[in-house]
Amino acid sequence: MDHLLSMKQLSKPDISGLLKRAGELKAGAPPALNRGYTVSNLFFEPSTRTKTSFEMAERKLGLSTLPFEAGFSSSLKGETLYDTVKTLEAIGLDALVIRHPDDRYYDGLAGRTSVSLINGGDGSGQHPTQSLLDLFTMQEEFGALEGLKVTIAGDVAHSRVAKSDRDALELFGADVRYLCPAEWRGDFDAADDWEDVLGDSDVIMLLRVQHERHGGGADFSHEAYHERYGLTEERAARMKKGAVIMHPAPVNRGVEIADSLVEDPRSRIFRQVENGVYIRMAVLESILKGRD
Repeated sequence: MDHLLSMKQLSKPDISGLLKRAGELKAGAPPALNRGYTVSNLFFEPSTRTKTSFEMAERKLGLSTLPFEAGFSSSLKGETLYDTVKTLEAIGLDALVIRHPDDRYYDGLAGRTSVSLINGGDGSGQHPTQSLLDLFTMQEEFGALEGLKVTIAGDVAHSRVAKSDRDALELFGADVRYLCPAEWRGDFDAADDWEDVLGDSDVIMLLRVQHERHGGGADFSHEAYHERYGLTEERAARMKKGAVIMHPAPVNRGVEIADSLVEDPRSRIFRQVENGVYIRMAVLESILKGRD
């Protein structure tokens, strides 16, 4: 694989192979890279988990990481993303991890650069490594993905996580359901009431309310949203035995999920963060080995 831009480009065997390798790396297997590589993380949107997770993965693989700060780059002077990538290609980088506010920013890059590209999130489009770590966490929990009932609740229309997870989970035969206000459904067939999905869900995945993408105004009430669409303590008490809680984070405590549930014994939120390091190691290793 030369690039990882979207979950749509991965086959079921591709995904299974990455999940398997992530499991091996988590169990302590050594990296399988034949030489040193240099990568850089180009984040044009704020990020804590994804950026630092890639940085830790790069360190664990023994890669050289060239610092890049979007706020001090020539993009502020009008340089295009393409020219930034071509500059880093000329310097000698092997791979770039890019997060960008534009949907499908990579359409103008793939095929026009020799640098390998990994999509760290594009606008409201895709977030492939987040989806892979979600699948890895579910597989670790349940042993298999086929037949799992996964409910994704929140701002699905603007969520790259919801889109990426839909593509991947349906490929593996999971039953994926959605819950959100009507105005946030987009092209998803979503329920409007927890009673339609709560009782038989194996996984409840909460999503952050993305005010920055839909201009959430002053009329939005955190309390009203939590009461209607959030995972409250009362709803959590009615979850199926063995069901788990997930969230790609950052978490708005008391909005999409009750504060007390973030670190509940059923929560796998911080396990997702941990697993992200091993998934990103597996992705980087696969792409860089392919360059040889």
